[in-house]
Amino acid sequence: MRRFLFDNSLSLFFLALFVAALFGQSLAGQHAFNAEQVAHGSEPLSWHDYVFSTDFGGAVLENWQSEFLQFSLLIAATIWLVQRGSNESKQLRDAGLETNEQQRIGSGASAGSPLWARVDDWRTRVYEHSLLLVMLTIFFASWAVQSLNGWRQFNDEQRAHDERTISWGGYLVNAEFWERTLENWQSEFLAVGTLAVFTIYLRQRGSPESKPVGAPHDETASSG
Repeated sequence: MRRFLFDNSLSLFFLALFVAALFGQSLAGQHAFNAEQVAHGSEPLSWHDYVFSTDFGGAVLENWQSEFLQFSLLIAATIWLVQRGSNESKQLRDAGLETNEQQRIGSGASAGSPLWARVDDWRTRVYEHSLLLVMLTIFFASWAVQSLNGWRQFNDEQRAHDERTISWGGYLVNAEFWERTLENWQSEFLAVGTLAVFTIYLRQRGSPESKPVGAPHDETASSG
């Protein structure tokens, strides 16, 4: 068990943080939501009902879809785009899909390579893009569910004010939907761009997200 915990400490650490933060968000969100309900003379919700409400679902999904968009774009962009000196970039000479030998697929695979990397057929074509495909699938799924949740929430507010409701298609071109969506996207783009530039000049000893402390600023794709 100790070996398992050590071997998987990074993923377990962030899983624990995720669960704790999500639970904390649900408690704080319920408290804020119920305070508003009471202020307007409405009935407060139980924790269970709040977790399945459009208010909580919208808050969670808006962040999820923007995070997976960030990772999808980073994965795709770093295939062809490079940044001299950045730890988030690969070597400038390696821009592109690289050779089979570099990627260790087909004839370049080793005995320890995954089966789908060794067979060199349609399975390899799927597997060599599987990370991006899965990230994009999660992004589009969470974005679609977010839009449906936001649509329900928008129409609930419209009914509460005796105003006209709109269709899902109408909500997708609504300014409120895009304001909430782009609010999350721009922060993700800023975070990724900042990290790419900061790793040119700044260091963190022992972190693979940083170059070695003594590495020259123009050294690219090295790890400390």
